[in-house]
Amino acid sequence: MNRHIARKTPASLIVAKTIVHALALAPLSLLAWKFWQVFSETNIDALGADPVAAIEHELGTWALRLLLLTLAITPLRQLSVQPVLLRFRRMLGLYAFAYASLHFAAYLVLDLRGYWAQLFEEIAKRPYITVGFAAWLLLVPLALTSTQGWMRRLGRVWGRLHALVYAIAVLAVLHFWWIVKSDYREPLLYAAILALLLGWRAWKRLSKRPARRPASSA
Repeated sequence: MNRHIARKTPASLIVAKTIVHALALAPLSLLAWKFWQVFSETNIDALGADPVAAIEHELGTWALRLLLLTLAITPLRQLSVQPVLLRFRRMLGLYAFAYASLHFAAYLVLDLRGYWAQLFEEIAKRPYITVGFAAWLLLVPLALTSTQGWMRRLGRVWGRLHALVYAIAVLAVLHFWWIVKSDYREPLLYAAILALLLGWRAWKRLSKRPARRPASSA
């Protein structure tokens, strides 16, 4: 008999994952619908006065939101004592990468209009593009090694590699902050959420350290 018996995925988990997939794809579907309205001229104001900026902003904002939500899974699991929440972390992380990649692609195609050689000049000249590109570049190996197979192959290195997500989140928040010209309320909110998530992890790590014993007097 085969010693490895396949475990059936609970129906409730399948339903929950289906809902998460639908919610994660909803902003992209709405954006695609608005783009089609503008393209077909049925509603040329669907994306506002600057459609290119609206598309880039929407994709980038959702990439950041999903990235922060991915980081929130561990604290939520620790607070709720629900290990099943970890089953959604990789899914949300991959959606964050997908939105970030679409954000980057929209910048290349709609903003630079295919003049990709100009990208390196923009990276060197504009700090907000520098940090944004660095964040996306660091996301690539995390997305490629997100499977169980890569986790087994890399062993302990996998954990060190995926710890880059904290630096990526900082770069993403900084990228968004520098893009905003006047109203800083939204980037400030994301910065506060990130500070809370990183602070929670730092507190949990420090609380696990054993207390030092006082030196005994001779």
